Amino acid sequence: MNKIQVIDIKKILDDRGNLSVIESNSDIPFEIKRTYWIYDVPGGEVRGGHAFIEQKELIIALSGSFDVYLNDGNEEVTYSLNRAYKGLYVPNNVWRQMRNFSTNSVALVLSSTDFSETDYIYDINEFLKLKND
Repeated sequence: MNKIQVIDIKKILDDRGNLSVIESNSDIPFEIKRTYWIYDVPGGEVRGGHAFIEQKELIIALSGSFDVYLNDGNEEVTYSLNRAYKGLYVPNNVWRQMRNFSTNSVALVLSSTDFSETDYIYDINEFLKLKND
């Protein structure tokens, strides 16, 4: 899991409110091709539950908090995200699930690829088999 990392996002402090900035290929290790956010997650629900063949992501808790469970086929780890100036870089070929969403949480995801259904691996057993072949 040595490629997974928490990235400090630039934070510009101001009495009127803070501002954070992310730029492709300089602040994060990929060009941003797609951006999406997850919100209004009912209590106890899990998001994700897949791996990507090519896609890399930066996951940020813009509001509230949630946990990101990761499995690279050898090791499992969970990161708790709760700061808008911290992002979790998740490379390709890592299984991910997002859990324990707090009320009114918002997860922002920056993606290295355009959407492609064929990039997803939805079956954990298939993922683990691919990782161990």
